[in-house]
Amino acid sequence: MKITVLMENTTSSTDLVSEHGLSLFIETDRYNILFDMGQSGAFVDNAAHMGIDLQSTDFAVLSHGHYDHGGGIRRFLELVPDTPIYLSRYAFEPHYNGSGKYIGLDPALRVLPRLKPVEDVFEPLPSLMLLSCHTRPHKYPIHPFGLSLQTDSGFIPDDFRHEIYLLLTENDKRILISGCSHKGILNIMDWLHPDILVGGFHFTKLDPAGEGFLPLTAAAEELQQYDCRYYTCHCTGCEQYSFLRSKMGEQLRYIATGQVLTF
Repeated sequence: MKITVLMENTTSSTDLVSEHGLSLFIETDRYNILFDMGQSGAFVDNAAHMGIDLQSTDFAVLSHGHYDHGGGIRRFLELVPDTPIYLSRYAFEPHYNGSGKYIGLDPALRVLPRLKPVEDVFEPLPSLMLLSCHTRPHKYPIHPFGLSLQTDSGFIPDDFRHEIYLLLTENDKRILISGCSHKGILNIMDWLHPDILVGGFHFTKLDPAGEGFLPLTAAAEELQQYDCRYYTCHCTGCEQYSFLRSKMGEQLRYIATGQVLTF
């Protein structure tokens, strides 16, 4: 399996654009998958620069309904006319950040037939599974960090029912792709026990030098208990990653725009 980072907050090359967002191109033995589409359409330009043919995509996945993962949907739809995009049926609910800014998807896209809403568990192809895990009991608290959902009764803390994960099985390895792990990276590991995890940990609000010291330490200790390699990015935060890396060593690595992982 080969995973190319088309977009992430940082870049490994001055020839590539970076932005606050995420997009991954996943090449398995049988399928090509686009996972998330960044904040803009710039992931398309990065793909072209790296020799990635996005028109070879068998299907795309949107991990959740935030602009920095689905802002490039329209450009992908224009470039690749037939490929479906799977997303949660809750992805177009109105999402806001702690300051009241709308951070959801473009509502005009909701009616497009190529966007395929899925339920809690969906298997688009053999050895591939999309899961929300939303109905599963969670061992660890879910922290919205100010993110909210607008309802008819007003704003409520986001429960992230719009977040889904991609689980692939190849060469006897369970490889899990997560956009931001809003439901909690520790919950996700407890639920799915992958051998390899690629994705954000949503730790940017935890200051390692302040009140984030204890929860980050506890997270590092818990993650080390699994026989898993972690490749993190985006919403984990660079300072938070450095802190975790100091405790987890080679078990944890950071990925940036332009990097390629092979398993």
